[in-house]
Amino acid sequence: MTTPPTPHIDRRTLLGGLASAPLFGLGAPALAAGKRPNILFISIDDLNDWTGVLGGHPQASTPHLDALAASGRNFRQAHCNAPVCNPSRTAVLSGLAPHVSGVYGNQSAWWKGIGDAPTLPALLRTVGYRTLGAGKVFHFGDRSAWDDYMGDPCEKVQGDEGVHPTKARHGRAGELNWGPARSDQPGIHPDQKVAQWVAEQLAKPHQQPFFLGCGFYKPHLAWYTPRRFYDARDLDEVVLPEVPDDELDDIPPIGRRLAHIETHQRIIQKDAWKEAVRAYLAAVSFADQQLGRVLSALKTSGRAHDTIVIVWSDHGWSLGEKFHWKKHALWEECTRVPLVVAGPGVEPGVCDRVVSLCDLYPTVARLCGAVPHSRVAGHDLAPLLMHPAVRWDHPCLTSQGPGNHAIRTERWRYIRYEDGTEELYDHHVDAGEHVNLAGRPEAADVLARLRPLIPTDVAPPAPDLRNKCRPRGG
Repeated sequence: MTTPPTPHIDRRTLLGGLASAPLFGLGAPALAAGKRPNILFISIDDLNDWTGVLGGHPQASTPHLDALAASGRNFRQAHCNAPVCNPSRTAVLSGLAPHVSGVYGNQSAWWKGIGDAPTLPALLRTVGYRTLGAGKVFHFGDRSAWDDYMGDPCEKVQGDEGVHPTKARHGRAGELNWGPARSDQPGIHPDQKVAQWVAEQLAKPHQQPFFLGCGFYKPHLAWYTPRRFYDARDLDEVVLPEVPDDELDDIPPIGRRLAHIETHQRIIQKDAWKEAVRAYLAAVSFADQQLGRVLSALKTSGRAHDTIVIVWSDHGWSLGEKFHWKKHALWEECTRVPLVVAGPGVEPGVCDRVVSLCDLYPTVARLCGAVPHSRVAGHDLAPLLMHPAVRWDHPCLTSQGPGNHAIRTERWRYIRYEDGTEELYDHHVDAGEHVNLAGRPEAADVLARLRPLIPTDVAPPAPDLRNKCRPRGG
């Protein structure tokens, strides 16, 4: 099959839309000539590929995300630029790769690392957009970027709000916590409050085009959600990831350290693997329900015809694959994320080109008539929004700290650690990344092509919040 060449992209054609392009069940007429779209920018924290549209787990239930993906472009090979919240979100919202900004950890003062590069909402304000934000969009809130900012209610969860479970219903394995919440009363959970606020903004009249950032916290730990999301799956029937006993035998020592196998050992000792998987799936379903509330509000508002919806997650999450739990690693489970773009002018369908979350900055900027800054790392996704199979030679670079990096192409995952040790996986035959090919003679040519893609000039770490830096605008 011949790969179509990259077409010339006429923004008027893209934004003009297709009269038949559905948006979650609603036909979306074309944008008026010269009209700039609203942007509904929805992040879901710690959501890996355990969604219906990505098929990462057979028991995942995400009907609202699935319906949105069916109506727009479903990027099935989207990957984060860092498997940690703060550096990943900084890359999305500044367009700067972690090795350029020096934002490597959750305590990094990202506003120091990005310097004079405007954040995405700040950039859009300069071209006439009204910017609205709620929940966890930035890792640390930047009130200066928003015209109206609800804040992040997850920062203020109290034990008496009914969110936390009782001790008798509380699952725990080390730092992993889960359980049905004490109360099923609507509006108690922070993400429900975020969904309500966002729905209210969509219902208001707006004289300017808007950029509306909506950040859902679940399925981030702790996995406290209403009981009905737990009861949806019988514990005995929960499907666990398949992990070979020798999974870590061909992994370099640094990779094995990143795996934190002691967490997996605690899970096994407590016979809690199925409990934890069910709890994560419950949190995923809960987050999807909140997404559905926002999408329903958009449909009701009458703004679906001139609003582009973008749903993304900051990074993946491991639940025992490679005996690893949580994030912070450079394997597929930690980097692959959902990414859906839907709205007027976006042809429905899947795209299997590898894309990076850094690509969102230039894409949104140009859709809105803004010029990205000169240091932006990503690439405008407009060609893939119109033609998902066009030539696209932009591998994703993911960094875990200044010295550990992964390159993801359509076929290969290459990892190079700070001590020079390597991993190489062929996704054409090894989607689970079980066999490290880096030490095999037949892999020499592939390694020779991929090694130069690892950055050698990396920024020092940005200042640390523990050194009394304060969030910008806080």
